[in-house]
Amino acid sequence: MTSAHPDFAHLAASTETLSDDQLVERLRAVTPEAIKTLNGHMLSLDSERGIARFRFEVVPAFCHSGGRICQGGFLTGMVDAAMANAAIAKSKFTAAVPTLEIKVSFFEAMGPGIVFAEGRVMRWGGSVGFLDGDLRDEKGRLIVHATSTIKIVRPKK
Repeated sequence: MTSAHPDFAHLAASTETLSDDQLVERLRAVTPEAIKTLNGHMLSLDSERGIARFRFEVVPAFCHSGGRICQGGFLTGMVDAAMANAAIAKSKFTAAVPTLEIKVSFFEAMGPGIVFAEGRVMRWGGSVGFLDGDLRDEKGRLIVHATSTIKIVRPKK
């Protein structure tokens, strides 16, 4: 078995025995402050395929233009969180996944409200991975599409 990354040691030992739903419950219990700040809540995880889904709430404090348009950095943080969690799950919690590059395309303006994020692992290599992700509003409209290149950092043996 591969060693757990120190940040995820409490989860890695359980990945062989816990279902994805049970992993989601454990991850919710240790939600990072950045995701809490973005009003994020993990909805589901598919660790085999490398998919993570979140619900976020865009609040007026995230918005400009009289509170009507969410600042793009907040939306980028949301989709980045979904992509990173997909990659961490794909690694069976054995790797950290710092972003090397991220490209974000904004298709629609998003004001205050609920947005759903999905992050996906597109390719998983030895030291580099490729991810993509989407943000959609409650009507299913595509708000953001992103791609990311990550470094796969495993603990030294």
